[in-house]
Amino acid sequence: MVLLAVIICTVSAIVCVSMKGTICNPGPRKSMSKLLYVRLALFLPELVWASLGAAWIADGVQCDQAVVNGIIATVVVSWVIIASTVVTIVIVFDPLGGKTPPYPSAGPGHRDSLESSQLPSGLKAAATGVWETRVKVLCCCAGNDDHARAAFSSSAELFSAYFSDTDLVPSDIAAGLALLHQQQDNIGNSQGPDQVISHPPGPSQEADLDAELENCHHYMQFAAAAYGWPLYVYRNPFTGLCRVGGDCCRNRAPEYDLVGGDQFNCHFGSILHTTGLQYRDFIHVSFHDKVYELPFLVALDHRKESVVVAVRGTMSLQDILTDLSAESETLILECEVQDCSAHKGIAQAARYVYGRLVNHGILSQAFSIAPEYRLVIVGHSLGAGAAALLAIMLRNSYPQVRCYAFSPPRGLLSKSLYEYSKSFIVSLVLGKDVIPRLSVTNLEDLKKRILRVIAHCNKPKYRILLRGCWYELFGGSPENFPTELDGGDLTQPLLGEQSLRTHGSPAYSFSSDSPLESPTKYPPLYPPGRIIHLEEEGSSGRFSCYPAAHYSAKWSHESEFSRILIGPKMLTDHMPDILMRALDRVVSDRAACLSCPARGGADVGVA
Repeated sequence: MVLLAVIICTVSAIVCVSMKGTICNPGPRKSMSKLLYVRLALFLPELVWASLGAAWIADGVQCDQAVVNGIIATVVVSWVIIASTVVTIVIVFDPLGGKTPPYPSAGPGHRDSLESSQLPSGLKAAATGVWETRVKVLCCCAGNDDHARAAFSSSAELFSAYFSDTDLVPSDIAAGLALLHQQQDNIGNSQGPDQVISHPPGPSQEADLDAELENCHHYMQFAAAAYGWPLYVYRNPFTGLCRVGGDCCRNRAPEYDLVGGDQFNCHFGSILHTTGLQYRDFIHVSFHDKVYELPFLVALDHRKESVVVAVRGTMSLQDILTDLSAESETLILECEVQDCSAHKGIAQAARYVYGRLVNHGILSQAFSIAPEYRLVIVGHSLGAGAAALLAIMLRNSYPQVRCYAFSPPRGLLSKSLYEYSKSFIVSLVLGKDVIPRLSVTNLEDLKKRILRVIAHCNKPKYRILLRGCWYELFGGSPENFPTELDGGDLTQPLLGEQSLRTHGSPAYSFSSDSPLESPTKYPPLYPPGRIIHLEEEGSSGRFSCYPAAHYSAKWSHESEFSRILIGPKMLTDHMPDILMRALDRVVSDRAACLSCPARGGADVGVA
């Protein structure tokens, strides 16, 4: 009881002190470090006490059953708290915090520039090592081959470069995102209809949009099927297990080169249910999953007379490591494009699928069965990026190739490859989906915006977080969000913003020399092909897409996705089941409105 009383008092003091000041004004919280060390020291007797409780349970002391159950629950909770605290410290705690020196002033009295520049270089290497250790701990099940080690290093360099010049904790980032969402909605509400420039579509553009939407609606089934049974059961929670359960125990004699993997029969059963194809229509199915090596399938689509290659999106730790290998890599292509650079991890994954399709004769086998069919490559998320690069690689051998990329990542292609891909790749984006807006360049822009809005905040962090949670759950007016920013777009940061950076310089400008802005390692990258944007009309709720929601479709320029938008649906709009539901709705609505040209013209715009 004494130990618990001391812990409660310490935690209460931590709560009271942490509520003082603002994010950029830590002065009132100067005693926080001492309280945290006291709380950390109290973990030692707490650990001893939890061990005694575990030993007491192991001895099997005879007591009242209610007392025994209470002690067991207390011991279990104590160990869970201790373990979660240790894991949090290992992941979040920065052992280099406060060690990064400020950049030297560029004045005539500046000396020993070589020695001062060597120290940040050493700290940079140390920070990269810390992040690499974190990534290895979190992705310990991803393997330890050459590809995995390369992905660990790439991920560590990305995280180190992104967080090396800021002094933010996770709750600061959460507060910044909450403020950005309210600021973003406030700016959106202040824009009148006359500020939105729209161009009515021509008949050919609208007909082309209808045709491509119908193709997207059809081929999205293949992109979803590539995820296997987990997505199928998620989409059909009551009947999915029953439908694929029999297939999990069934053995089939393969007619073609069907490659297995974990729960292959379960995966294949869900693929049949999702696509509606027969077993004999599949040429190759692979669920081999490693870093830079994605699962994919090859099938004959007799309805559209096409050979469909569907690449799976992110669904494992190996896939996440592939996503995080975000530096640029030069591709060797047989096309007249000057700058052939792309996302390294996705390029490696596309090269793996290309090798399997071409070197193993899979495509040759498919076209020997259906020589008059055309090649169509599809994918969702990471699979969309790999499908786009795969289509570019196969373009010379299969000039009629088409690619449908659903929710592809923005940071994928160089500017020249983006322009080159417009003639044969169509991308589909839903709402405020964060992935089609996600690139290293956009992440750097988001960091600057977070620093800016936090620096202008005049309220304690707990009030920002509480108001942000209320705003996300129940909405409200964004006009009185707790900052002093009056909508002005300042070109220079205030002193508070400089205090959030670990190396403030007198010559600091808002276009900082961040490592993420390196034109060689992290150049600006773009999404693939022409882009169809589905936007929800009206408001049907703060979170998931309700069946009654209606959507408008339009051709959009890549510049419309050059900034990450904050909102409650920025993650759910990326889910393949939500995208399929939106596609069903927009295709059915447009089919119903063919006889209503007035409304159809209002619903469709071309940017």
